[in-house]
Amino acid sequence: MSARSLVGGDRAHDGPSILFLAHRIPFPPDRGDKIRSWNLLRALGRIAPVHLACFADDAADAAHLPALREAMGEALGEAHVEVRRTGRAVAGARALIHGKPASLTLFDSPALRRFVDRLLRSGRIGTVFAFSGQMAQFVPQPLGARFVMDLGDVDSAKFAQYADEGSGPMRWVHRREAGLLFAHEVATAARADVTTFVSEAEAALFRQRTGLPNIRALSNGIDLGTFGPAAGFERLDPAAKGKGPVLLFTGQMDYAPNVDAVRWFAAEVMPLLREARFVVAGRNPAPEVRRLESERVTVTGAVPDIRSWLEAADIVVAPLRIARGIQNKVLEAMAMAKPVVASPAAFEGIEAQAGRDLLVADGAAAMAKAIGALLADREMAGKLGRSARACVEHSYSWEQRLAPLEAMVFTGQARRAA
Repeated sequence: MSARSLVGGDRAHDGPSILFLAHRIPFPPDRGDKIRSWNLLRALGRIAPVHLACFADDAADAAHLPALREAMGEALGEAHVEVRRTGRAVAGARALIHGKPASLTLFDSPALRRFVDRLLRSGRIGTVFAFSGQMAQFVPQPLGARFVMDLGDVDSAKFAQYADEGSGPMRWVHRREAGLLFAHEVATAARADVTTFVSEAEAALFRQRTGLPNIRALSNGIDLGTFGPAAGFERLDPAAKGKGPVLLFTGQMDYAPNVDAVRWFAAEVMPLLREARFVVAGRNPAPEVRRLESERVTVTGAVPDIRSWLEAADIVVAPLRIARGIQNKVLEAMAMAKPVVASPAAFEGIEAQAGRDLLVADGAAAMAKAIGALLADREMAGKLGRSARACVEHSYSWEQRLAPLEAMVFTGQARRAA
């Protein structure tokens, strides 16, 4: 794989260090996976010095390394950030040849393996923390250090959902990926000291399917200072918002579950509503999303600050039909004290009370009814938003959510030495 590698410096220290592996550079925290990986990396840096080995989507993504190093300060030691250049077609062909999941062949690199091997041979690494299942392939056997695997979601279940929803050749492709990826997840979790998931629902699903011990939930949090009605951010120009109530969906808009959600909502729910406008705000809208634009549907593309649209929205909708883990978009909207109407799939994994902190609606008719009720009763909508904010304030700070991390990373004498 042709790639560019950026390597940072190191600093002297006593005690064991942590090696953090990630499939995407964990900075800036501006999308779901980066929000989680950045907060994990930052929390690990408070426990012990951290070395980083990761991929970047492109040169612009890799160029975030200096800002990452500045944000981490002395907690960050050596860093290897490599631009991933393997395309999906090549990764798919290699997967077929070698009998592997394409999720693994898409992320592979001899240079990153050499970096990891050198650090492990140095004797400085007490724990390897791998973020996302793709990075488990860089953790050698035997390891000689503690191994914490953050699978996040049960990705194999997501591909099984793709297969169930799909048709033609892609149905077979997704079914194959689901089976091979599940075998990889099981093998990885079996050799890890601890395997973590983003919610108790995901952890429970994996325990049920595998019977493996040491499966833990390590949930996402929310930056309550950044996301909040009183936070400092630029308010949206009323002209940009337009006329009529705004129903808002946020997310990375080339991500298949998000594409499916907004297409379904525009086709099935919007015709059941009067006057309301549907705004889709997020980067890289796929062509299928762009084609939704109409008098009642606005596709913004990337926006300078998603909080501007969250603050302007009357209701935030999360009509996902395919979802795993925990939806950051829902937590962000709740933190902004916005009334949220979510599908059961989008609600799963969120520790909140349906009907008090947000509304959960299954199907187009139920979702349209819930939205209509909130638009007709602004007092009820405001109360729902305030309850949502109180819920995340009580349960979803990152410090609270990641409190178990230190005990997972080091145990006993090793933790005292770090």
